[in-house]
Amino acid sequence: MQYLTIWDLILTPVYLLILILIAKRQRNKHYPAGHVLRPYFMNGLYVKFAGAILIALIYQYYYGGGDTFQFFKHSQIINSALNDSLSTWLKLLFHFDPYKNPELYPYVSQMEWYRDASSYTVAAIAAVLGLLNGTTYLPIALLFAYLSYTGIWVMYRTFVGLYPTLHKHLAIAFLFIPSTFVWGSAIFKDTVCMFGLGWMTYTCFRIFINKDFSAKNLFFLISSFYLIGIIKVYILLAFLPALSIWLLMTYSRKILSAGLRWLVNIFFVGLCIVGFFFFTERFTAELGKYSLDNMAQTAASTRGWISYASGEEGSAYDLGEFDPSIGGMLMKFPQAVVVTLFRPFIWEARKVIVALSSIEALAFLFFTLKVLFKAKGKIFKWIGKDPTILFCLVFSLIFAFSVGISSYNFGALSRYKIPCLPFFAALLVILYYTKNNAQKLKTV
Repeated sequence: MQYLTIWDLILTPVYLLILILIAKRQRNKHYPAGHVLRPYFMNGLYVKFAGAILIALIYQYYYGGGDTFQFFKHSQIINSALNDSLSTWLKLLFHFDPYKNPELYPYVSQMEWYRDASSYTVAAIAAVLGLLNGTTYLPIALLFAYLSYTGIWVMYRTFVGLYPTLHKHLAIAFLFIPSTFVWGSAIFKDTVCMFGLGWMTYTCFRIFINKDFSAKNLFFLISSFYLIGIIKVYILLAFLPALSIWLLMTYSRKILSAGLRWLVNIFFVGLCIVGFFFFTERFTAELGKYSLDNMAQTAASTRGWISYASGEEGSAYDLGEFDPSIGGMLMKFPQAVVVTLFRPFIWEARKVIVALSSIEALAFLFFTLKVLFKAKGKIFKWIGKDPTILFCLVFSLIFAFSVGISSYNFGALSRYKIPCLPFFAALLVILYYTKNNAQKLKTV
């Protein structure tokens, strides 16, 4: 099916020009000539736009379709309701129950994802953005990329505020990792989640560290938390423990007594662990397959299906047999983290896209080994000195484990893992390029 039309060809240059002019105005306002961040602002946005366009071309002319076009198709169906009435469109947009609103049935019956709140939320966002361009794919994708970039940029600013001398290296970590600007730019769940993750990181720092309780920060914190909770709740399951430890380490450093500080840290970490298990057990229904009761069984089922469907010629990977229980799943923690951060290896790539992912994974492995070699056994001491490094490590490990244990396909994994890549890259950058890892927190 042809999803890209003549209107994409006509409107895409227009939208590129408009969005670039808006972005340049923002850059000139906030980052005048001579500002250290000015060179990165537009270049980071350009690669996001390139990623959105590249995905459109790959999915149209290489795959012949895919989920990004399914999101788009749903948005077209939603906006077609405007031919009926504004009331019908609003009910579709806000996901009303079709059994109580029979006028929705002609539209709902065409949408296989209407019952999937996670996927439908992305389609609804695309529908709203489609009002600006006649619901045309590439202009909507460019808007997704632009909005996502605002989250990525404020997350980058947060880390530059902490480590101002590393602005160049952190730009690579947050703005220029290929997987993040390719898979996090088109009409995908991942694009929306990168927007939410960026703003959630930024506003948490502003509110809890800088004590800035402005309406803007509170709005973006609540909105980003809500979006991620609907679309990919497991991101929150990795982010909240990491955030808790970040705040604990930051504030406990003010306790002068080393013994008391150690006791407070141990107590709080224990409280976080208990709270995590309580949360996942208490909200089993809401978490669905990401609850502790279902995650292990889901991982085992996915492993079996992917191995069967992909075969040896596909892009499947296998972590070996494991008992479909929490304990059995945790036994695969090292393999799951390794597959997310450092695989596919070059010799495992049987497809072009997987081969490109393997080059990126090799770069991560090489840089990780360089950091470990430089540390010479002091790695845990370095990490323990800096709450931000520990935050990045905890989030990266939990997230890498969760997607590594449940994906079993290198193609899917290359998309699912992108939320943790900037944090893991930032972790490596900070460890490698800073001699004193206890830098004072700064306002961003």
